[in-house]
Amino acid sequence: MTKRQEGGAGWKSWRKWAAAALLLALIYAGRHLWLREIGEFLVVSDAPQNADIAVVLAGDGFGRRILKAADLVRQGYAPQVLVDGPRGMYGFDEASLAIRFAVDQGAPQQIFIPLVMRARSTMAEARAVDEELRRRNVHTALVVTSNYHTRRARAVFRRYGSRDIRYLIIAAPDEDFSPENWWTTRDAQKVVFFEYAKLIDWWLVE
Repeated sequence: MTKRQEGGAGWKSWRKWAAAALLLALIYAGRHLWLREIGEFLVVSDAPQNADIAVVLAGDGFGRRILKAADLVRQGYAPQVLVDGPRGMYGFDEASLAIRFAVDQGAPQQIFIPLVMRARSTMAEARAVDEELRRRNVHTALVVTSNYHTRRARAVFRRYGSRDIRYLIIAAPDEDFSPENWWTTRDAQKVVFFEYAKLIDWWLVE
C-alpha cells in the first residue's frame, strides 16, 4: 500500500468515527425529545363521554384511579363506579381498601360497587369485568387506569371485551410516572421498563 493509499484509508476511517461521534452527540442533544416520546407512547386516553358506569382497574396503591372515577361521576359522566380488586392484602381486598380511601377523601359511598376477583393480570381482569358488565346489561363503560397502563389496557379490552359493550379508556395521573419527565426518577424509570416489557410480551403472545 502506498503512502497516499494509507493516508486515504486513514481519512476514511477518521470520517467514519467523526460521523459516529456527531450522530451520538445529536442523539444526546435531543434526548429529551425522544425520551418524552417513549413516555407519551404509553398514554392513549379517550375523552370522557356519558356512560352507564365507570370501572376502576386494580393496581394503584395511591388512589389516583378511584379518585379520577369519582370525579367522572361528579361531572355527570357516569352514575356509579365498579371497583375491582383481588384479595390478599393482609386479609383485605383491594376493592374495599380503594373504596374506603375514596370515601375518606369525600366521595359518596353509594356510588361505589366492589368487585372482588381472583384476577392478577390485565387479561384476567378484563374478562372478569366484562362478565360483570354483561350481567348488568352495560352498553358503555369508562375504564379508568393509570396513564402509563392505558395503551395496554385498551388493547386488552378490545381483545377480550364483548363487542356489544363500548369501552372508553380514561387515564388517571400516576404517583410515579409522568410522560414529560419520567427519565428523571428511578421509580418512573422502573414503571416504563416494566410496562414496555409487558407491552412487548402482549404483542408477541397475542
